Amino acid sequence: MTGAIRYSPAVNLVAIVILSRGKCGLSKCVTRYLVGMAAADLIVVVIGVVMDQINNMYVYSSYLLQTPICAAILVLRLASMDCSVWLTVTFTFDRCISICSQKLRKIYCTERTATGVVVTVGFWSCVRFVPFYFSVGPYITIENVPWRCILKDEYFIAPLWKAYQLFNSIITPLLPIGLIVLFNALTVTHIMAANRVRQRLRNKCENRKDPEVENRRKSMILLVVLSVNFILLWTPYVVYTMIWQVQNYSYTDRYLNTPKYILQQFGFMLQFLCTCTNTCIYTLSQKNFRNELSNAVKCLFTLNRQFHR
Repeated sequence: MTGAIRYSPAVNLVAIVILSRGKCGLSKCVTRYLVGMAAADLIVVVIGVVMDQINNMYVYSSYLLQTPICAAILVLRLASMDCSVWLTVTFTFDRCISICSQKLRKIYCTERTATGVVVTVGFWSCVRFVPFYFSVGPYITIENVPWRCILKDEYFIAPLWKAYQLFNSIITPLLPIGLIVLFNALTVTHIMAANRVRQRLRNKCENRKDPEVENRRKSMILLVVLSVNFILLWTPYVVYTMIWQVQNYSYTDRYLNTPKYILQQFGFMLQFLCTCTNTCIYTLSQKNFRNELSNAVKCLFTLNRQFHR
């Protein structure tokens, strides 16, 4: 898993470049969503993994460990992860509308709507976590300089902060999990009904495979895989937040080998892993994307040979 997270920035950058070229045979609407998802995933890894976890646990960059900077990084980490999750939800809804309703498809599934949704989700995610900036304070103060971040006692006691935490837990990830399951269930049900109608209309004596039915079957498998992947990778974090309040963002107790700490860090790791899987699963399932990726790799090897001559 560590390897997957480590190479996630490169994977997301490649996905953004290839998708932005518009040669993958995907509609502009789908391309907008996938580029937005890949960009959000890239920000999650850069901020959440490199600037937050790796720095706090191994590098100890003094600039990033100052409390105002540390708090800002924490807010950006939560906002980018929330944006990644909700872009997955909105993309799933877009595909549900595209497959289940031909009338709404012409109105909703457009490049303009997709762009508006991506921008709105990003803005809302940033605004929603601004209050979290004021929930953390310095872990230690040296010569009037605050260092590291630790949640204030009020965050665990004050009713307003408890309500804020409960609201965030529902909005992400409980509500997204429910919506993704609902939208994909509706899509799969519609595809199965359409397949039954198509099979009745075809000649019963015809034994050849139906390409349309085969494509729909692959679409159903892809939707199920995406849903299961999302739910499984978020489950440890959901279990943790249901049992204990979120804490130890400053990693001050990283050497304590307690079940609570292990479950928390395991949940965080799967959260980060989730940011580099769903986009990859969808894009790599597209034949044209795989061809573009193959051409890019061949081009890099060609340039490398020419450079070393």
